[in-house]
Amino acid sequence: MTSATVKMLLADVDGTLVTQDKVLTDEAITAVRDLRDAGVIFAITSGRPPRGMAMLIEPLDIQTPVAGFNGGVIVDRQLSVIEQRVLPEDLVVPVADLIEPDGLDVWIYRGNSWYVPGPDAPHVARESRTVQFQPQVMPEGGVRALTKDVAKLVGVSDDTAAVARATAAVHNEFGDHVTAAASQPYYLDVTHPMANKGAVVKYLRDMYNLDEADIATIGDQANDVLMFAHSGLSIAMGNASPEVKRAARRVTTSNEDDGFAKAVRRFILRA
Repeated sequence: MTSATVKMLLADVDGTLVTQDKVLTDEAITAVRDLRDAGVIFAITSGRPPRGMAMLIEPLDIQTPVAGFNGGVIVDRQLSVIEQRVLPEDLVVPVADLIEPDGLDVWIYRGNSWYVPGPDAPHVARESRTVQFQPQVMPEGGVRALTKDVAKLVGVSDDTAAVARATAAVHNEFGDHVTAAASQPYYLDVTHPMANKGAVVKYLRDMYNLDEADIATIGDQANDVLMFAHSGLSIAMGNASPEVKRAARRVTTSNEDDGFAKAVRRFILRA
């Protein structure tokens, strides 16, 4: 039987809906179908570009708006833009200048285009497999040539302490004008101040005329805590950090153990 209070589930993608190898399991697909059969609306949001979530729309029969770039670009199931929030043009270079000295590579996302310093830069190959399209190499001038219509700037490093320092630095320096949060321990996502997963919850709440108490959210990273705060039921994945788990009301198993599907059955459908 469906929980009386949950009318919508908003799910993160990487680390939550898919496995570490970016596989959407049969259990996850069945769980989403069971939600729909029970009358629960299902939606997804991610730091990925909308184009990088296209492969999920058909198997999950997504009918809701899809929120890419943590809500920086909201599209329909045909990937047509409904709403877009881009970084202030005059802040793109200052943000990059703040994080690059800490050893972070800078990626730029504009619309459906993704720019990187070079094809062999850290995590580029893995991200290409994840989003299923290839980046472009930054033009001469680098970030300075790409300041217009930036939906997301990403700082990338395997030095997770450096990513944490950079996240705090951007938040402290520009926090009134941007959202800065880690979407993975090695990724710092910098987006428009209203491009965060908390704002995605509010957008869907208003669209479907719901109360926050009617909404469940599920995720595994620091940027998911922003949506936990605006939902009646928040669920952390078993692979989440202790800080993320503490921010959630419930904890499920890991994404390698079908934690998403198990959370749907246990906490939402109560099956």
